[in-house]
Amino acid sequence: MKVAIVYDRVNKWGGAERVLLALHEIFPDAPLFTSVYSKENAKWAKSFPKVIPSFINKFKIVRNRHELLPYLMPILFESHDFSTYGLVISVTSEAAKGVITKPPTYHICYCLTPTRYLWSHHDVYFKGQSLKGVVRPIVSYLRRWDKVAANRPDVMVAISKTVQDRIKKYYDRESKIIYPPVAPIITTPIRSTVVKGDYFLVVSRLVPYKRVDLAIEAFNKIGRQLVVVGTGSEERRLKKMARPNIKFVGQLTDGELAGYYKRCVALVMPQEEDFGLVAVEAQSFGKCVIAFNKGGAREIILPGKTGIFFPKQSVGSLINAIKKFENLPAGRQGTKFESNIIRKNARRFSKERFKKEFLDLVKNLP
Repeated sequence: MKVAIVYDRVNKWGGAERVLLALHEIFPDAPLFTSVYSKENAKWAKSFPKVIPSFINKFKIVRNRHELLPYLMPILFESHDFSTYGLVISVTSEAAKGVITKPPTYHICYCLTPTRYLWSHHDVYFKGQSLKGVVRPIVSYLRRWDKVAANRPDVMVAISKTVQDRIKKYYDRESKIIYPPVAPIITTPIRSTVVKGDYFLVVSRLVPYKRVDLAIEAFNKIGRQLVVVGTGSEERRLKKMARPNIKFVGQLTDGELAGYYKRCVALVMPQEEDFGLVAVEAQSFGKCVIAFNKGGAREIILPGKTGIFFPKQSVGSLINAIKKFENLPAGRQGTKFESNIIRKNARRFSKERFKKEFLDLVKNLP
């Protein structure tokens, strides 16, 4: 069966891109269709036999400025032709699910989340009444199209229970859950003894809904060392907020990131995640996660065994969780939690498990 993979935009690196590479391992001959493609910022895409962007990609200015194109996304994806393919797999948090297929082509949508800026995080993206008034006609149009697009796939697959609930709420569709793959980023074997560090860690894209500002404010107050890994539109503002005890290290290689995970005290997750890949990565190093008690983190973290939750997205609530963590007595391994239990929990989200579950889904298609 001839297979095609579709993704919203190929111009960055993150958790969704790891999903695409896992799908590439299952379907090595499948080309990757998308809206825009930046070879410079998406070197991982060279693994695919071919990357096929939409017609808009000939304008270089848009390849890394996809935020300028939301109203064009419907036509960009509807312009792709899948008439020669037996199976189309869309991986999407936006418009890729809206590709048009005809029988006998089968379409599986692996939904990262219903489009955030249209639904669950609309108020975060469009703060202020004046901005909402300006974008209201565009948002109204895109919401109508998004609901139509969400009914085009034959099967909807959610990355978590959180996303499954959103799919039901916003699209009124049932879906099954296949957790995304979290491949080990370990470049050298981990010793049984955990390497201690004196800093907490945030690993995130620096964009508004990730709420890294909450972590900055909390660590400004308590004065503990914090290392922030990642880049994004909020980077300049966050750096201005931060005191000297907070260090920004930018985008890292897997090997560099492994070193920071290995030496940190704990990972801090102030955001509501669709899934929470970094929580799994941190736990694969035996590290505790201090997370906001909402979203996909609740499906990953075992309270009291692999992490601590804080109930409100507030500075005070996060500080209380950090202090609770610090006041916990050390266990047999000299750490707050037993690292072998934490690592075992992380193995629930392996790439091998993802590949098996996805292949089983494909094999059982009508």
